[in-house]
Amino acid sequence: MLVDTRNDVTETPPGRVPGHAELVARAAGLRADLWADAAESERTRRLTGRVVSGITEAGLTRLMTPRRLGGYQTSIRTLLDVTAELGRGCCSAGWVTGVLNAGNFVVSLFPETAQDEVWGTNPDARTALVLGMPARGVTETDGGVLVTGRWAYASGCRHADWIGVLIAVGGGSGGPVVHFALMRMDEVSVEDTWHFAGMRGTGSDTVVADRVFVPRHRLLPYLPVLNGETDGVVDPSHHYRNSLTGLFSIGLIGSLVGGAEEAFRYVQEKAPTRPAAGSTYANQAESPTLQLDLAAAATKVDSARMLAMGITDRIDRFAAAGENPDLVTRARARMDSTQTGQLCREAVDLLLTAYGSSAFNEANPLQRIWRDVNVGSRHAGFGMGIPQQVYGRALVGGDPREISLLV
Repeated sequence: MLVDTRNDVTETPPGRVPGHAELVARAAGLRADLWADAAESERTRRLTGRVVSGITEAGLTRLMTPRRLGGYQTSIRTLLDVTAELGRGCCSAGWVTGVLNAGNFVVSLFPETAQDEVWGTNPDARTALVLGMPARGVTETDGGVLVTGRWAYASGCRHADWIGVLIAVGGGSGGPVVHFALMRMDEVSVEDTWHFAGMRGTGSDTVVADRVFVPRHRLLPYLPVLNGETDGVVDPSHHYRNSLTGLFSIGLIGSLVGGAEEAFRYVQEKAPTRPAAGSTYANQAESPTLQLDLAAAATKVDSARMLAMGITDRIDRFAAAGENPDLVTRARARMDSTQTGQLCREAVDLLLTAYGSSAFNEANPLQRIWRDVNVGSRHAGFGMGIPQQVYGRALVGGDPREISLLV
């Protein structure tokens, strides 16, 4: 029986940081609401107010926020396990929570002035993040820049207070330098462009800026963040050492792992009461074919979870040592994230085939999970064969950044 633990957050004494197990339990306690609201989130193409409030009140958007400003500054493993639990209730909710925490992680690397702006009066402030092509409609002005641009696929922008986007600043002999620009959501507009077959509840619409002023303290060079080399951290204990790509992908694949795990649970639970059509078996559970499909799907789901855990454990290990991972390790993180998504997709495909054609009835939650995992696992960071090229280049001693900066 699922127990709603959201009220726990109001009872947390000021200054106490909940541990890994408590945060994961809070996420698990929200699954019933997420499951109940998933169809509505899909219909409206954004999370319901109840879901957003529940996630926020449980403190699950504070995972990467500095402790000095009321955040929890958790391990990357906690980010994975929390988003996976949420993904079991609703893949879109897990995905959005991962993105908003990744956005908050990036804000935590900005100068203290920017951090105080974001969280000084609201430790639950949420930051969406877009790693798309940098906007070039940038004019330098006194104290900052004026930004004009469009950024598609802005997951969670409907539920964010701030958004971090990429812009190109300057144009000297070395060419423009890509920066993160941090803007308030009330400074930009959102175009309704997210009409996709899956992950519909993520509200990944297009953010538009028209000559928005961004002060210098809300600009952060992009490449040092990718390489884990930023000096913008104020709190010396906040020393994650990893590529942003590794952290960002964890926020995405957690929801895929959770979705695949829930699809497995659903099919396994229903098997004893479902007929094995066209056979003499009393139910699906008695069919050797169903048993073989469950075994294959379980292996894929477990392998996906283990690959994802491996990424987080390596990132956390480097963080504890205060070191940056080498390029092979970073390239492997992108490759393992890609493989995680593929295994989840393959497992869910198997499970829907095993369940039968009624899995594709619009009233059946399996078809929603199937669409969500199929779309999510084809995110640009996982596709086009680029992660394989990146990892292969690193394995032969080359620089994978010659193929993609997302390493």
